Amino acid sequence: MDEALHERVREIVAAIPPGTVATYGDVAAAAGARTPRLVGRILAEDGADLPWHRVLRANGTPAPHLVHRQLELLRAEGVLADGQRIDLRRYHWQG
Repeated sequence: MDEALHERVREIVAAIPPGTVATYGDVAAAAGARTPRLVGRILAEDGADLPWHRVLRANGTPAPHLVHRQLELLRAEGVLADGQRIDLRRYHWQG
């Protein structure tokens, strides 16, 4: 994987402020990644020290294997879910 891309993804995710969220696609577009899946891969492999919980799928939901922990972390920042979906119109980061 391209090290520069890896670092751009990390920088973008680190910049997402508390109380807001972005989608994998948002991060991919900002970083110049060819697919949002690369963002997920980078966060899975090297995102433990980042606010990974602020990155959601395009429909405003967490990945199924992360749903409970991710919604808990977001709730602590004031981002409230409707069921398991975050209202992107309300909480979307405009970075």
